[in-house]
This record gives sequence, structure tokens and C-alpha cells, in this order.
Amino acid sequence: MILGIDEVGRGPWAGPLVVGAVVLGGQSIDGLTDSKKLTKKRRDELDVIIRECAAGYGLGWVHANEIDDIGLSEALKLATKRAVEQVSTPYHEIVIDGTINFLAGTTKGQYVSTMPKADLLVPSVSAASIIAKVARDNYMAEQDSIYEGYKFASHVGYGTAVHRAAIEERGVTPLHRLSFAPLQKYRNQPAVVEPKEKTADVQTEPIGTVAESVVADYLAQRGHEIIDRNWKTKYCEIDIISQKDGTIYFTEVKYRRQPNQGGGLAAITPKKLQQMTFAARVYVKAKRTNDMDLRLAVASVTGQPPIVGDWIVLD
Repeated sequence: MILGIDEVGRGPWAGPLVVGAVVLGGQSIDGLTDSKKLTKKRRDELDVIIRECAAGYGLGWVHANEIDDIGLSEALKLATKRAVEQVSTPYHEIVIDGTINFLAGTTKGQYVSTMPKADLLVPSVSAASIIAKVARDNYMAEQDSIYEGYKFASHVGYGTAVHRAAIEERGVTPLHRLSFAPLQKYRNQPAVVEPKEKTADVQTEPIGTVAESVVADYLAQRGHEIIDRNWKTKYCEIDIISQKDGTIYFTEVKYRRQPNQGGGLAAITPKKLQQMTFAARVYVKAKRTNDMDLRLAVASVTGQPPIVGDWIVLD
């Protein structure tokens, strides 16, 4: 089986870079092609079908602050790595759209074939293009209600005349890539636009609870059985405990309103990792599941409404 990979969001001035990775596993889905050649309505329809029918899929997110820190080339590698890490379905080949092997130097690199226009020619790559495009566009539409006046839903971060005029009038936001040449003059200045606060009646649940529910749904869609939520010991609480393929995953959920506040992995200090390890051992002893493999994981959630940026299994 082929793992198809494609990216969306390489060129915009604002918003994340998103890489999709899909194993169709023999499923035949009518209408798959390069996401840019589809209407929004058709992309949304296919996105649902792909997520329901694919043998496995993943999305790797790299936000603007990370792009500014490591550069676009390294960001493409990181987003690809994050997407592939989410796919547990077996595959024998990886096809990446374009001419660059973003997994070179990793254990997966030897399985990669690069192919220009693969999003038109290889169904799993087309599917990866579609789910990445839909996820990113939805994210930018959500930001449109947070950062008023930028019209992120219409241009999704690209340097259109409307977007340029909004930056000149209002300044930059935490979504903007200040390492990109047109915005470098803002690099030594703080983001001058803060997100619009939600009114009290909009959010009825604590944001942490909402974020955990989003991650639980995300894991369930990838074949995990959620077996516990907010499991507590004296020293630590595990947000989500799930089971898949004989392994129990203990997931810490980290929510950040803004993507430039650091990913979830950055919040896992040595002390926190020690607490999570202790809690996992206590859980195993209490539930008598010693015969199962245990893995710790962290999920990064950003935005309002919250969406999963990535889910990383800790080594």
C-alpha cells in the first residue's frame, strides 16, 4: 500500500503549513484529484469520505512562529514527519508530491519516491492534498472570527491586495510569518493585533474541557478506544487514556489560544514527564493491564474554536 503525502500552505504570509498523509488501503474514491482543481463544496464532501474510508491518515501542522524559527525548508520536513507519525497503518511505499524527499535522513526516507504532479496521478496523494487543504482552510476561517478585518476566510493567508491593505492598516497578528520578505520589517516588533475576546455566552464549557474533547474525537477517528478521561493520582492527572492495537496511550492535552505560544511538546518538562510516567505506572497497576505496551503522548490544541495541531508520541 502507498502512503501519499502532499502539503498545503507553503506560500501564504499567514497561517500554518499543513501536510497531509493518507493510506487508502485499496479503497477507490471517485473524484480524487489535486485539491486546487476542486470546488470548496466538493473538497468538503471528499474530505468526509476520505476520513471515513481511508485505512489511515494524518495531518502535520507547523505554525507561523515555528516557520519563522526554523525556516520553510525545515518546516516542510517537520510537518511531514508529524503527519507520518500519526499513520499506524502498514504501507510499503511513500509517494511525496514534488521533487524533494522531506523524509530524507529519517528511517522512512528509503521508502520515498518523489513525483511532480503526484496529486493528479496518485489517488492517495490526491487524498492527502484534499484533507490538508480542507483542514487548513477551516482553520483560517476560524481565525477570521478572531482577527476581525483581515478576511482570512477568503484569502487564507495569501498576500492578496486585501490582505496587504489590512496589514498596512491594522498591523500584523501572531498568525503572520515575519520571516517572509514582505513582512520582515515587522520582525522586531511585537504583534500589534490581539485576538478578539469571546463574549461570556459564546463559550459555556472551560476551554480545557473543550480541547480535551476535541482530542478525544481526534483519537477516536484514528481507531483509538477512549478508556478513561481525567484520571487522577495524587501527583498528576492524565487527560486522556486510549487503547489501540495492544498499546495504551496516555495523552497530555495542551491548549494554546495562539500558535506562537509554543506547542504542546514544549510544555512537557522533565518534571512533567516524570509525573506522567508515574501516573501511567499507577494506572497499569490499578487496572491490571501489565501485559500491554504503554506510550506517553502530547496533543497540541490551538485556536478558538480549538483544533488539534498535532499529536506526538513521546519516545
